[in-house]
Amino acid sequence: MKYQHLFFDLDHTLWDFEANSHDTLHEVYHHNRLHETLTPDFNAFFERYSYHNKRLWDRYHHGFIKQEELRWKRMWHALLEFKLGDEKLSKLMSQQYLEILPTKTKLFPYTIEIIEYLKGKGYQLHLITNGFEEVQLGKLRNSQIEHFFGEVITSERAMSLKPHKEIFDYALQQTGAATHNSIMIGDNLDADIKGAMDAGLDTIFVNHIHEKTDLQPTYIIHHLKELEDIL
Repeated sequence: MKYQHLFFDLDHTLWDFEANSHDTLHEVYHHNRLHETLTPDFNAFFERYSYHNKRLWDRYHHGFIKQEELRWKRMWHALLEFKLGDEKLSKLMSQQYLEILPTKTKLFPYTIEIIEYLKGKGYQLHLITNGFEEVQLGKLRNSQIEHFFGEVITSERAMSLKPHKEIFDYALQQTGAATHNSIMIGDNLDADIKGAMDAGLDTIFVNHIHEKTDLQPTYIIHHLKELEDIL
């Protein structure tokens, strides 16, 4: 086999972040009775939260804001869209969100099947994720896929974030892997694909949403089952 070590991203690649986040925020929203005090249209709130979450994660990836700021300000900005500037409520909702989120277990179709297939072929599977360590480990445990992965490299553990080269170097060091026998598998063009390419790794872009790109990953797939054609 050309590759021995497969480095997966977690959110949006294997673990269905959008679906799980939607269910989590729906619980938090109704628990705090925002359907009565803010707007009855939860989907409108979720759309604005998702916008600010993505925007602030991009800033976090590139080191412009700290983890704690990301955690609560995405909620604060979403509330501000509906004329509610409540920092205390934002921080409470953030805490509730991060407690509930790891209990959700929706995976992308064929996730279990493909990681069982790859394990059966003798690949060593690892994760590289920018998600918060405690939250990510909870997701893996509750989704019952934790045992498939040898090393779970989080940004907290590595003290570096994708797309920075240092987190990929740390992952190679911790797993005993090398660039020539490793490949990165992820959905984020900047953090996963460009970051890994800059670190000297081959890449598989998991393009669930058929996103256009000028980058040239080693491979592009649109469904996890297509990994069987590559690996």
